Amino acid sequence: MTEPLLVGENRKKIIGLHPNVFFMGVTSLLTDISSELIFTLVPLFLSNVLGATSTVIGVVGGISDSADSFFRIFSGWLSDKIGKRKLLAVVGYSFSTLAKPFMLIANSWGAVAGIRFGDRVGKGVRTASRDALIADSVSSGERGRGFGLHRAMDTSGAAIGLIIAAIIVYLIPGDRFHLDAHAYRWMVIIGVIPAVLAVLVLITMVREKNKIIPTVDGFRSSISTPAKITPFSLQFKLFLAVMALFTLGNSSDFFLILDAQHIKAPLVQVVLMLVLFNITYASISTPMGVLSDKLGRKRVIALGWFIYGLVYLGFALSTSIWQIWLLFALYGIYYGICEGAAKAFVADLVPVERRGMAYGLYNGIIGIMALPASLIAGVLWDRFAPAAAFYFGAGLALLAMVGMMLFVKERTR
Repeated sequence: MTEPLLVGENRKKIIGLHPNVFFMGVTSLLTDISSELIFTLVPLFLSNVLGATSTVIGVVGGISDSADSFFRIFSGWLSDKIGKRKLLAVVGYSFSTLAKPFMLIANSWGAVAGIRFGDRVGKGVRTASRDALIADSVSSGERGRGFGLHRAMDTSGAAIGLIIAAIIVYLIPGDRFHLDAHAYRWMVIIGVIPAVLAVLVLITMVREKNKIIPTVDGFRSSISTPAKITPFSLQFKLFLAVMALFTLGNSSDFFLILDAQHIKAPLVQVVLMLVLFNITYASISTPMGVLSDKLGRKRVIALGWFIYGLVYLGFALSTSIWQIWLLFALYGIYYGICEGAAKAFVADLVPVERRGMAYGLYNGIIGIMALPASLIAGVLWDRFAPAAAFYFGAGLALLAMVGMMLFVKERTR
């Protein structure tokens, strides 16, 4: 695949990569501090404060994960058409920031779902254009490292946000096993601050990429006016199909939090388990991205899905708090292995002028499948047992791993 020529690239690299990668990482770090403070404990807010059932929590979690699907696809297509990746990223991050303060007045599960919907619309608008901007800012041999660094910074923000949440839970008196409404409101108030800072960093420090791409007749045109729409390859379509199968079993992380509470883990421990998950995730994201550059994306992604299957089997069989601690750490390993490698794999499989649309489809498929995944998990949890939801997820993960190895091929970079 012919890489585009870069115009006006005279900025010094940071950590060996284009400054866009670093400052997009800072933006994501600050955003995740905010999001983890405000939204990670939403399942406990729904269950402990509002009295919602697991099925309702599954619906809210599914809406949270899938609401942005259409906007991801549309945003990706639009970023290819107008060539304005940064503009759409700014709009998306800003929209999410505006939605978050409304959690202060949420008093029903419908209100929570509506606010979360607004937040995820913002995520949908920004995600494909952000990922395309990162892919545009690195060479093909640096993609795994670039996305790995971004995921590491993103997840470091999540860990910081959860540490702040744990401090709030510890300092504000309340039931040690359940989330207190007063403590949650403080999380929202503090969480809005880094969200605003994230938008400011994005506006001031990230630059739109000026790319010129080769056309079929030898002339050059800007990325916003490609001479020909190159069709997506069969391998990219197969990858999306296998990803859809995996995601159908990848229900909302709300259920992992509920399972930790189901095992009678104190609330502070539940939050610290999530800190451990994010620290593990952040610590291996960059080295696993580099490994995918060297060994190939397919094998790395399949390994991650195998670990995911084992983790979900572990949640189905767990009976004590120490086992949940271990499983959250292993869950972080799965994320660190797969997230950066999968996004780099998308860039490997598609032409540069269609990366925005490709990331829109990739993220859109994940979002679309998230709603039925979480709804199925919620119904299995309520009608049978919590273990049934995790058995279902583990089975589909292992099927997806087999499909990845048998049907999807690497593309020479």
